[in-house]
Amino acid sequence: MSRVKKDSAIYRPDLGQAVMEFFEDPTAGMGYIGLEVMPVFRTGVQAGSYPVIPVEALLKLASVDRTPRGSYGRDDYEYERGQFQTSERGFEELLDDSERALFDQEAPGMAEFVATRRCWNKIMRGQEYRIAQKIFNSSNFSAHSVSVCWDVAATATPIDDVKTGIGAFRKQCGMLPNALVISYTTYLALQVSDQIVDQLKYTFPGIDVSNLNAQQMARVLGVQRLLVAGAVYDSAKKGQTASVADLWDDEYAALIRTSSGPDLTEPCVGRTFLWTADSPDNPVVEEYRDEAHRSDVYRVRHHVTEEFMASKDDSGTVVSNVAAACVYLFSNIDT
Repeated sequence: MSRVKKDSAIYRPDLGQAVMEFFEDPTAGMGYIGLEVMPVFRTGVQAGSYPVIPVEALLKLASVDRTPRGSYGRDDYEYERGQFQTSERGFEELLDDSERALFDQEAPGMAEFVATRRCWNKIMRGQEYRIAQKIFNSSNFSAHSVSVCWDVAATATPIDDVKTGIGAFRKQCGMLPNALVISYTTYLALQVSDQIVDQLKYTFPGIDVSNLNAQQMARVLGVQRLLVAGAVYDSAKKGQTASVADLWDDEYAALIRTSSGPDLTEPCVGRTFLWTADSPDNPVVEEYRDEAHRSDVYRVRHHVTEEFMASKDDSGTVVSNVAAACVYLFSNIDT
């Protein structure tokens, strides 16, 4: 029997929490990393601006001397401004009364969980795709081609390549990257790379090199975190044979600087702005009754935008591109 009044949408944070726990389970294999690359920043307005420290001000030597009765030095730089405007995205799934009855015979509550999970997956896959298209993009960042593709196990030099990238990254922004982003296909290739396997044999005697985890590989590569993007998508049209590929292009890998704290002036690649007045969660789960179809409807939605850390002038032209200083993009990763 339906529990929801017609046209009366109710907020279902319980379903949202249950589905979130499912996607956070490493055995689920979804591998969504977009919100680790561009973490959520919660805002009470749909559109606005945020402070950006000019790139040129990040590493300048300042005068710190003070004479008796003198004043202390102060920055004469003014904050520049970045802009954002969130957009609503969502998807709905109908759960017919007969379908609910079938599920509830064996597992009460499972039907609504499955319907919500299907919607959630579409929303999160869409967000993952948008972020991946921003980061693994040679139009947004200068691409640095490695000499040997990382899937050529015998001669690839991923450890050397990453070390070179870290050095170049430090010269770009004065900080070290705190993550390396790779696709799951690249992750599998690195597991059998001779350079990585040989390094592990001598560094960690007795380690099972045939089953390396991301933490072990991160240590060998010399990075704080290894973000392995496992999400895939089907690019074929409806009714056609599936064509499944990684959401994050196997051609690229990227050293990045990311931040999840409340300080928007901290240099990082970018943030996901979430309008909390409309989306208290990311995403929100709602339920309402569609009597014409004798179904309960499960809606998953959010009001977001994914933005690079960059200041812009009144015409929208980028003035200080902080994001460009916080990404080192590798190319020629996959043969």
